[in-house]
Amino acid sequence: MDADARRKQILNTINNSPTPTSATALAKTLGVSRQVIVGDIALLRAAGNGIIATARGYIIPSFKETNQYKIVCKHSPDETRHELYTIVDQGAAVLNVYVEHEVYGEISGNLNLSTRKDVDTFMERLANSEVKLLSELTTGIHTHTIACTDKNHFDRVYSALDSAGYILK
Repeated sequence: MDADARRKQILNTINNSPTPTSATALAKTLGVSRQVIVGDIALLRAAGNGIIATARGYIIPSFKETNQYKIVCKHSPDETRHELYTIVDQGAAVLNVYVEHEVYGEISGNLNLSTRKDVDTFMERLANSEVKLLSELTTGIHTHTIACTDKNHFDRVYSALDSAGYILK
């Protein structure tokens, strides 16, 4: 298979997968190294494909740009699971998190969480690692990009987070 055909197959696989697809799984399926897949993904992104790398693998989000909203929150690390549950329980997806660091500027991480299972997997990976939440760099202040169906949906998510005391005022 030539490189163009392989990249088309990568896009097809990621688009049709109900779960994130790892570079290792793609490499095994296509009979190439993981590094070849990583290079192909970089080229596909450069060509305008909206591939996002998550901790669980590659995805192409189904949410449109017009349905993305920013929300600024503040809470302790112990409240993270509840904050994320509050968002996904409203039917929204947490696309990313970012903080404004005084030295490095904006630091972000892709999350792509849309279910409690996604949140639990994220929290489990965090607990089993030696890393800290980005919000711990900024005394709990952080911004999420969330995907909602429309403005009314966003307003419901905002209200739920506000009721829980997570909205920075």
